[in-house]
Amino acid sequence: MIAALSGLISLMLLGLAVLHFVWGLRIWWPAGDEQALARTVVGAPKITAMPARSSCFAVTLALSAIALTALVLGGLVGQSLVPNWLFVFAGWGAAAVLLLRGAMAFTPFWARLTPEEPFRTYDRRLYGPLCLALGLGLVLLLAGQAAP
Repeated sequence: MIAALSGLISLMLLGLAVLHFVWGLRIWWPAGDEQALARTVVGAPKITAMPARSSCFAVTLALSAIALTALVLGGLVGQSLVPNWLFVFAGWGAAAVLLLRGAMAFTPFWARLTPEEPFRTYDRRLYGPLCLALGLGLVLLLAGQAAP
């Protein structure tokens, strides 16, 4: 079960990484134009443009690193160059960020920072729950690390 969870989390994170990479290339999929995509995935007030290429590529790298961490934690990828404690540390950090981001989707504070539609609706229905599920999945993988 741990291996399946690890694979599922990694697959989802890599899918998100690919999306961010595509956006870094300035391909506005799945929206038709840059402003529509920004309103869908960023949601900042009166947003008209996507974040900088470097931001998209930084998120691509971060999501890919978390995907690798999940694979290592689930035992699907062996490694000997990096101490295991570093993957555990990274896993807890990523889980905390994902859980916090997921919880923020349901706060009035975040709603004021990201009022644009359709982001606001997608955040409550999709983005927030997805972040919570990924964060919880990482916690479950990490709990498996404590088992003998």
